[in-house]
Amino acid sequence: MKPELRQAFDAEMAAGVHHYDKGQLDQAFKHFEVAHVSGQRYVAPHVATHWWMLKIGIKRHSPVEVLGQAVRIVLGALGSAVGIVPVGNTGGTNISMFKRLPIDRAIRDLVD
Repeated sequence: MKPELRQAFDAEMAAGVHHYDKGQLDQAFKHFEVAHVSGQRYVAPHVATHWWMLKIGIKRHSPVEVLGQAVRIVLGALGSAVGIVPVGNTGGTNISMFKRLPIDRAIRDLVD
């Protein structure tokens, strides 16, 4: 992972954890979504984003999110390992795990 991308990923993850710790789950989830887009090509960062999304699903008592994230942890790790990821996908269960999405301009240059 390029240093600039790693810095952006780490900043989003730290912000997500900060909001999670304060019980601000919507804000936390948004940061993990941005981190997901920037880290999905790399196994450990990709899995980390889904792990935190799963934790939010547990806090929200959302079986759909919990099951969806559990599946995404396994398939995401495999996809990242072999280089097959739906670029731009934000990682939540509100979107198909196979759907590609446009990458936000703020991080597009870092991800490309």
